[in-house]
This record gives sequence, C-alpha cells and structure tokens, in this order.
Amino acid sequence: MANHNILITSAGQRVSLVRAFQKELKKLNAAYKVYTVDLNPVLAPACHVSDGYRQVKRVSDDNYIEDLLQYCKEWNIRLIVPTIDTELQILAAHKVLFEQNGITAVVSDLAVINICRDKRQTNSFFKEKTIDIPQAVDKNSPTFPLFIKPYDGSLSKDIFLINQPEQLTEYHMNNPKLMFMEYIDPAEYDEYTVDTYYDKNGVLKCAVPRKRMVVRAGEINKGVTRKNSIIRNIVDKLSQLDGACGCLTMQFFFNSKSGRVIGIEINPRFGGGYPLSYLAGANYPEFLIREYMLNEEVAYFDGWKDNLLMLRYDAEVLVEDYHED
Repeated sequence: MANHNILITSAGQRVSLVRAFQKELKKLNAAYKVYTVDLNPVLAPACHVSDGYRQVKRVSDDNYIEDLLQYCKEWNIRLIVPTIDTELQILAAHKVLFEQNGITAVVSDLAVINICRDKRQTNSFFKEKTIDIPQAVDKNSPTFPLFIKPYDGSLSKDIFLINQPEQLTEYHMNNPKLMFMEYIDPAEYDEYTVDTYYDKNGVLKCAVPRKRMVVRAGEINKGVTRKNSIIRNIVDKLSQLDGACGCLTMQFFFNSKSGRVIGIEINPRFGGGYPLSYLAGANYPEFLIREYMLNEEVAYFDGWKDNLLMLRYDAEVLVEDYHED
C-alpha cells in the first residue's frame, strides 16, 4: 500500500478531529501519519497536533489544487478529508485527478455539493424526499415574526429575526440572496445536527442526532446525543443518497410534542461538533479507513451512546520559539 497517510484540510481548530484520525489510523499501523494544511498553519492549533503541516493558498487561487496534489505526493496521502464548505466544490471537481494518483478526496459528488451549497436547492431536495421545511413567507405581504437568511450563507452570517414591519429595511427587501421564511420558535423546537455517514455507494450507515444546547460562533458548545424519531425520518427518507460519501451533517428542528421534523440544511463534510458523535461510538474515521484503505464494507451501526452530554471548554496548544515575521 504505497499511499497510507491521511490529510485534513483547513484544519484550523479541529484538534479533536485530527486526534481521532490519528488514533484510528495508528491502530492500523503505528507508522502511519495524519497531516494537515491550512491558510495560516502557524496559528492553527490542529496543525501543531498533527504529524506535519504545510501552508496552502486560498481555494480560489489557480495553484491550489496543484500545490495540494504535490503535498499529497510528498506525504504519501491516501485520503483527503475536507472540513469547510468553500473547498468542497473544487475538491469534488478534481476527484478524478486525485484518484489517478492513488488518492481519494472524501467528498461527495459535485451535484450533491451544489444542492447543499444553495439553500433553495436544499429546500427542493427536502421536499422531494417528503421532509418538511420552513414555510416560505411572501416578502411583499409578510407575516410576523419571520426569519431571513441567505441561500448561500454559512457561519450564521446575514441572518435576521424580524418581529415587526419597521424592522424590514431596503437591504432586506432588495437583496436577491435573502430568503424569507417562517420563524421556528426555539421555545417549541429543539435544534439538532445529525452526523450521518454514507458509504462509497451512497448508502446510509449511521445517523447520530446531536441536540444543540448552546452554540458559540456557529458551532456547538454544549450538546447531547439523542436516539429519537429524527433517526427514523432519515432512515425512511434518506437511506440512499446517490453521490454522497463520508460524513454529512444535517440540520433539523424537532418538536418533541408534535413530532414535527423540519429540514434546514445539509453540510457534506465533518461538522465542528462531530467529536461528540465520535466519543459516543460513531467511529467515522474508522469507517473511512476500512472503506477506502482496506476496501472493506461498513455495516449499518446504531450502537452509539444515547444521552451523552458534551460540555466544551477552551484548551491550549503551545508553540515553542514562535517569532512574528
């Protein structure tokens, strides 16, 4: 097996994810390594806990793929694991190039990513799968309260809760990227992220709902795993997703009294809160290693721990002899 190492891109603060991959990969062979790249690796904690790192240009740079491929060759990379939305499309567009060099970019097909990146297409997808979505609001004849968000947004940017007419501005009314929809009341609905795993044939192999109790900077800070009816919705309606592979995080609102499940968005990558699912027993790094490095099949898994509470805190990564240029 010439290529046997793993590369995590845009590593940033994903220390737990890097360590999870290191732990699982080194079970296979203690000499195998997990490398990282980042736009600013010196200030990325995950890069310092990885087995080695390099700086990369922005994904929009003409040389991004060429540089990434060169690093993969130098490091004997077998799997590339992306972590942010902006790199998914370009990696998907170059999957064949990496495959020709014995490297698998664990990223869904471009058609799937395009659906996920455009919330309008995501809504259409959910409707096709008979999954409820927030009801659209006519901005020229609105009802209140209402919620506004961009169809291509991420990291909770440009979102608005509008309670009364005077809060609507020209920016809201004239920005073609903004979607107007019903407000989902957090007093009635809990927000969930579901870490799903799809095998290389687009077959669902695991689904772990995580209740988002406290969110900081768009990422779960306190959360708990729940075995509830969201799983049945996903198993019944999303058990086959052609072109999907690896970890996809899906966002839902769930009313435990009425049972209503509302689909919000899909991010076809590891989410920032995945470490909770990993610690609960949903071992997606192992799944990836077994599928793509050992050519084994992964069985459906639902043996993860229910009601596991995660409370995050800040920790430190220290770098010796650091000097600013």
